[in-house]
Order: sequence, then C-alpha cells, then structure tokens
Amino acid sequence: MGIALRVDLLIFAGLIILALLSWFAWDRRYRKNQGTDVPEGYVATAEVFIDPVNGKKFRVYYDPKTGNRFYREG
Repeated sequence: MGIALRVDLLIFAGLIILALLSWFAWDRRYRKNQGTDVPEGYVATAEVFIDPVNGKKFRVYYDPKTGNRFYREG
C-alpha cells in the first residue's frame, strides 16, 4: 500500500470514529432530558412531536431560567 492510501484510510477511519462518538453523545444528551416526571421550574410549550425512531409522542417543556428543554412522553 502506498503512503497516500494509508493516509486516506486513516482519515476515513477517523471520520467514522468521530461520527459514532457524535451519535452516542447526542443520544445520551437527549435521553437524560426525558421521562415522565417534569422537573420543577419547567413550563409546557406548544411543541409536541412524534419520535421517528420509536414512534412515541413527546411534549416539550422549557426551563426559562436555564434554557434547558425536557421531553415528556405522552
């Protein structure tokens, strides 16, 4: 194998690893902000959506102090 091919393979492998790490980091962030008990200080928004992955319906709650969002199933 030539050096150029090795560099291309290393770059490609790095991009794949970066993509996987990004996916898992997003998934963890999303899941920690959902559940059935809405945290204190959060207010309901008009936003409701259906998760395309599992088909479940979620209502969005918002904390005006921090800007964080919470996703309640149902």
